[in-house]
Amino acid sequence: MSRISTLAALLSLCLLGACEQPASAPPPVEKAAPAAPALRYFGPRPDGKLHVYFLDVDQGDATLIVSPDGHTVLIDAGPPFAGTHLANRLPELLTNKLDLVILTHPHLDHYGGLTAAVGAVGARRLLEPQLPNTPSDYDALLASLAAKGVEIFSPESPGAEPLKLPLGGDTELSVLWPRVPTEKLLIGDGAVESNSIVLRLTHGTTSVLLMGDAREQTERRLLELEVPVRSTLLKVGAHGLGTATSAAFLEAVQPQGAVLSTGRGNPESAPSPDVLRRLESPGARLFRTDRDGEVHAVGDGQRFVLTTQRRSDKVPEGGLILKGLVEAAKAPTKAKEPAHLDLESKPEPGAKSPRAERPTPAAQEKGGAFVASKNSPKRLFHRPSCYAAKQIKNQNKLVFKSRAEAEGKRFNAHDCI
Repeated sequence: MSRISTLAALLSLCLLGACEQPASAPPPVEKAAPAAPALRYFGPRPDGKLHVYFLDVDQGDATLIVSPDGHTVLIDAGPPFAGTHLANRLPELLTNKLDLVILTHPHLDHYGGLTAAVGAVGARRLLEPQLPNTPSDYDALLASLAAKGVEIFSPESPGAEPLKLPLGGDTELSVLWPRVPTEKLLIGDGAVESNSIVLRLTHGTTSVLLMGDAREQTERRLLELEVPVRSTLLKVGAHGLGTATSAAFLEAVQPQGAVLSTGRGNPESAPSPDVLRRLESPGARLFRTDRDGEVHAVGDGQRFVLTTQRRSDKVPEGGLILKGLVEAAKAPTKAKEPAHLDLESKPEPGAKSPRAERPTPAAQEKGGAFVASKNSPKRLFHRPSCYAAKQIKNQNKLVFKSRAEAEGKRFNAHDCI
């Protein structure tokens, strides 16, 4: 039996309540596509707000999520030398074991501190991408955690939609990539990074996109799949390396803020000056753990307030506000709070935002007004200027003379229409 089937079998037993205590040898039960795990939570007392801690682990990655209901998720655990810091910091933020640990990919700067972290606070489940040819110490880590009763599973997509992990109420964590077996793993140079787990955390009208070490190849595939990536806050991929965070992807995400986890004197020359310039284009306010220390985002479903460990003149007293999508659309008629810095773009007086304009019916009826991909799983059509339209290969492109023609072919309008 494959490793995926064995893990799916273990997960199915847990969903039925059959493994409150870890079983030494779960029976090999074949199962079709696994459902999203029904997580049971034992986190801190909830305060009704979403907390996202971008932990300072030097040259590495570690993010802690505490949902409004108190559900807890640790995404990566930094390099080995970060283990001591996590073993001290996590007990300050948690009152019980982690509900879920996610290892985005098997690189030491993402899993090296996990043994110390779990040793300090414990964990119930672990999600990892199950990539081939993993390092022996990574396999030993998973085996050690499984022996301690941590349930390990992989992000198998139950169908066309991404795997969703509910965190209570309107808070949800979606696994955008990888999506085996629905989609094949990416291949070529940097395949380990390109198949890093990509997550989108949503709460009300706000969202956080966490890119792990995903590269431009992953970004292109996500745009081709037309999964939702637009987010209030972006966790920059690959520590800011120039092989990720492409201009086309940033245009789709449109982040108001971005967090970059990196260390001083990064040996990989990250962050790249090109990435820093690209982040300026959508007007994203950048936070860096090497400069700002730990970054803490608190959300109420309509906005995030960001504060940093090290005091910065760029962050006003009380924190920096990033507004949710719905609230942002209404912001021009809403009074600004003088104590906070509004991250919304501020066009010149009289200027019109091209993203906010909707074409008149007459303009929509002009020749060649809409395009679509014949391979689109959601059968969506776009304006030619839409970021998604620019990702369609010429051999797959369909052109419609009118909206009526596109809808007559049973295509649906994309958000850009």
